[in-house]
Amino acid sequence: MRLLPALLLALVAGLPLSASAQPLQLSGPTLDGSAFNLQSLRGRVVMLFFWNTDCVPCVQRMPELRANAAGWRGKPFTLVLVSTDRDREAARGYVRTLRQVDKEAVDAPLLWAGEQRLGGGLTLPASVPLTLVIDAKGAVVARHAGRIAPEAWDEVAGLLP
Repeated sequence: MRLLPALLLALVAGLPLSASAQPLQLSGPTLDGSAFNLQSLRGRVVMLFFWNTDCVPCVQRMPELRANAAGWRGKPFTLVLVSTDRDREAARGYVRTLRQVDKEAVDAPLLWAGEQRLGGGLTLPASVPLTLVIDAKGAVVARHAGRIAPEAWDEVAGLLP
């Protein structure tokens, strides 16, 4: 019975259906130039949030994302923001503006999708926002298209020790 929800999630998320498929992969530089590899976060619950600066609901949700992530400091949780902007400078400009208001406004890894290496069946979403909740083993356990549903936060909380 548990196989059916996993198959449905895989179909909806565009993830591989095979049990022998590679784990979800995402690697490349952050906007500030440091290296990022999703696999290095194994052992942590990850919320992967795809967004862009032209997406009003995405930008409106940034304070909520930051506040919730800050509330789980000290827990094995990482928020990862992936900008799908066509132009890297749009995402950089957004971050610069935020940091003028609050120097610690963006303390999550912030990636630009144009430079990321994707694997394990991960493809860029056709529309944003898109939120993936990833468990400590690296498996996608939930996918939320559109505004971040309260259930996404409940799922993260349920996965944390």
